[in-house]
Amino acid sequence: MIFQNRMEAGKELAKQLASYQDSKDAIAVGLARGGVVVAVALARALNISLDVIVVRKIGAPDNPELALGAIAEKGRGAFNDELIALLGVSKEYIKKETERQREIVKMRKELYLQGRKNQDFTGKTVLLVDDGIATGASMKVAIESVKEQNAGKIVVATPVAPPEARQAIALLVDEVVCLSEPSRFPAVGAFYKEFGQVSDEEIINLIRTK
Repeated sequence: MIFQNRMEAGKELAKQLASYQDSKDAIAVGLARGGVVVAVALARALNISLDVIVVRKIGAPDNPELALGAIAEKGRGAFNDELIALLGVSKEYIKKETERQREIVKMRKELYLQGRKNQDFTGKTVLLVDDGIATGASMKVAIESVKEQNAGKIVVATPVAPPEARQAIALLVDEVVCLSEPSRFPAVGAFYKEFGQVSDEEIINLIRTK
């Protein structure tokens, strides 16, 4: 299954989540950046609230592109303990870098929301939305963060994911809605005709006009 773009994918997901139409208890929460575009389309189609979650990776001291783990607004995050031990990275570095990245998470969310208040997830149904799931690492961190915020129910919604990633995510949440589960999975972008980078400005404008 090939999607035209992220907006079309969001509309297609909304068809599978029609039971949440006009729900005051459901919130579409997009993983920045690409997942926000999908979440906006879904939230518009279902006429439900919208929020954003930012996941940041914790890079190695001498190689920031090498991910030692990832964190979101809430929760411990997820870390590759074997890699951290192999590289001899100190607990102090992990602590300081986690604090630094969490500040960036907070700043980016404030930038995206532009004065709009954070949604209260307590007792609500949170539809966690991304434009695709490859390994599931970012989504797992997002799930932990939402659980920390006392969501009543968590539904992961994504246009595409390999079967093993979907199955792993399904163990952590109440429901997974996935439109396509190809066994051959080169990259998320392979399942879109248009899959450009999403800018901060695009996210801000989409949320503003939701």
